[in-house]
Amino acid sequence: MNKATSALIVILALGLSSFIAPDDAAAQGVSGVAFDSIIVGGNNRVPAQRVIALSGLVPGQGTTFLDVQKSIAALYASGQFSNVEIMQGTMGAQEVLRIEVVENPLVTSWTVEGVEKLSERSVRGKVGVNSGRPFDPNVAEGSRLGIDTLYKNEGYYTANVSMRTEPGDSGATVRVIFGVEEGTKVAISRIIIEGNEQIPDAEVVSHMRTGAEGFLWFKKGEFDDEKLAEDLRENLPSFYSTRGFVDFRTVSDTLIVNPETGKGTLIITVEEGPQYKVGDFEVIGNRQYTTDILERYYPFSEDQATGFLGLGGAQEGARNFDAAAWGEATTAVSTLYSNTGYIYARIDPQVSPRISEDGTPVVDLRWQITENSPAIINRINITGNNVTHESVIRRALVMLPGDVFRQDALLRSYQNVSNVGFFEQPLAFPDFEQINQQGDVDITFRVTERNTGNINFGASVGQGTGIGGFIGLQQPNLFGRGKNASFQWQFGRNISDFNVSYTDPSLRGGLMSGTLSLHNTRTRFTIADLGTIRTRGGTLQIGFPLFGSRSTRMFTSYTLEESKFGTDSGDALSNAFVCANCVLSSLSVSAVRDTRIGLPFATGGALNRFEIAQVGGPLKGSGNFRRATFEGRWYAPLAQLGGEDPTSNPLQFVLGYTAKAGFIWGDAGPHFRQLFSMGGTQFGIPLRGYSEFSITPQGFDPFASGNRANTVDAFGGTYFAMTGEIGMRVSQSIYFSTYMDAGNVWSKPGEFNPTRLFRGAGVGLSMLSPLGPIGLDYAYGFDRIDVNGNGDPGWKFHFRLGQFF
Repeated sequence: MNKATSALIVILALGLSSFIAPDDAAAQGVSGVAFDSIIVGGNNRVPAQRVIALSGLVPGQGTTFLDVQKSIAALYASGQFSNVEIMQGTMGAQEVLRIEVVENPLVTSWTVEGVEKLSERSVRGKVGVNSGRPFDPNVAEGSRLGIDTLYKNEGYYTANVSMRTEPGDSGATVRVIFGVEEGTKVAISRIIIEGNEQIPDAEVVSHMRTGAEGFLWFKKGEFDDEKLAEDLRENLPSFYSTRGFVDFRTVSDTLIVNPETGKGTLIITVEEGPQYKVGDFEVIGNRQYTTDILERYYPFSEDQATGFLGLGGAQEGARNFDAAAWGEATTAVSTLYSNTGYIYARIDPQVSPRISEDGTPVVDLRWQITENSPAIINRINITGNNVTHESVIRRALVMLPGDVFRQDALLRSYQNVSNVGFFEQPLAFPDFEQINQQGDVDITFRVTERNTGNINFGASVGQGTGIGGFIGLQQPNLFGRGKNASFQWQFGRNISDFNVSYTDPSLRGGLMSGTLSLHNTRTRFTIADLGTIRTRGGTLQIGFPLFGSRSTRMFTSYTLEESKFGTDSGDALSNAFVCANCVLSSLSVSAVRDTRIGLPFATGGALNRFEIAQVGGPLKGSGNFRRATFEGRWYAPLAQLGGEDPTSNPLQFVLGYTAKAGFIWGDAGPHFRQLFSMGGTQFGIPLRGYSEFSITPQGFDPFASGNRANTVDAFGGTYFAMTGEIGMRVSQSIYFSTYMDAGNVWSKPGEFNPTRLFRGAGVGLSMLSPLGPIGLDYAYGFDRIDVNGNGDPGWKFHFRLGQFF
């Protein structure tokens, strides 16, 4: 029985003589029927007093028809009852009001069946039914519709969602089951554009993320409601605005689905509006920059003369208006002002449509500029540096208090502080705050220290050097002053290698840097290779900025090293380098320009390094030769996922290219380690997909392995190597890449031929670990065949320790 029927029963039960409408009751001074008591029937679970309280009726108080209506509505709204009747009666001499109810069963549990293609969690989230609560058919139906809508939004237009109940043994409980027949996701077989008169359907559809299914497997044509909404709201208006259709709008969209095939036809109705040409252009309000300078940023200057009211003399409407180009040009002008301190300048890009004399729709363009006063830097604050001294951070800044605030200088300073390498990434972008009416600003850099030092130790096994161990310590931020100190000792029966170095990036607090490194090495190869090598020496390097640049530095280095080579074998390679007391005396000069950002895994910028050295000759020592090397690394960002929040860590994709070359002129004498070897990743010039020392001036050596060079000819006087890669930077510590390497070694510079290269390709993982930088590579060597046909192209696994490509 429904609510209307219940109300009718009450009316009949009270009788026409007892029922008085509220307005009539007020007119006649009647307050309704006063019942002596209220009786509840049909209730098992809900107490009678609770039913009376929910009804709002009070014994002894006048009850009108309106009170009864409200009572019935309140009882239904409680969700406890499926039917309510209120009747008048007598019990002896007393007037009694009887409330008869039918209780809703309690929900013992509920479940969703048939969910496979969507997340069960997302589907269950649409259910409003609660276990332990009375069953409410309206809530259950709302839950069913919510699940159905979810599937429709995900493109499953043929999905069928049902709801059924299973009563318990006593009939007072019920189990609710939502059944889903998912069907197939709607595939758009065709997209029809209606209302487009200027641009054909195919071109319009090509600028939508939503697309029809095609012959190729990746063109599935799956319908996505969010993608379609983005197309209608952003993509299509943006595309049309680049063609001059400023008034474009989407009128409607309709998806017609065949329930038998699951195929759909998407019909989009658009209203293109007129196509506007470029009209007149002017700049007003500019004082800092002349109009001639600002007109260089005007994107339509090739075909459209400047000057308000057509004073430039050219015909108006020569080009279609491009809203995107106009917006980019406005941003460029705004950046121009920001980079010269006018951060409060407002560039208002005004677009005024009109009809020209010949009836052509045109837009007149204007940059309304309000320059305001330039901002001066008052203070630069640094917070969060609990270990690193403030002077280390300030050395990375390219702005000082008293400077005119420049947006590009702020960005470069931010990148430089990030590249210091002592702080957690991503670094929060600096804040700047206006401090007075003149617009001067305080800038605050916020950093979070991270652990910078590392200790590494363990065992090592080297082919030719036997079993040994190693222990090392490195601290790139010694005493919190950015000084780098490292110690490494590798020891064993056949090897003892001791290295220590110290770098001060700011000698006496100035711009000059200094590095001192010392080493003492003894290596005895057990394979008939190089025999025993004893080396001790050191290098002193001084660096200073070139032409005052923070990105370009000049270095001069002097190396003095004593080596002893000896062997009891008659191996040709060993005999070639036998030397009782060889001295290497080398003086080198190098120039380095480094603009990379996002280190240690760069996401932009470039590194260029050139070095030339004189060894021996006028410097005395063994040998007499000159050595020149060049290295260039270039990086360009490709895409980014995430990162909308400045404190988040986005997934960044990077395109990288590296080229290296080296040349030696003269007699290297016994200093074979100054020559170039190639192959593998641990020794010499890396070339992945090949073994160490396997690339020789005579071609590929299939018998090279481990750290063993088989012949004296494995070393060359010239090399060239290059790498192209697409990298994915997951975080400051993890980097994946796919790459292609190519390189070769020649005996002397005159044989240099960059068209004859050995090729490799593969995938790699680089990471920062407590043991220092490590890397794993799996690469395919395409040219692993020597002149006699020995060897086979194939895959090779590489482990890298202590270096990045």
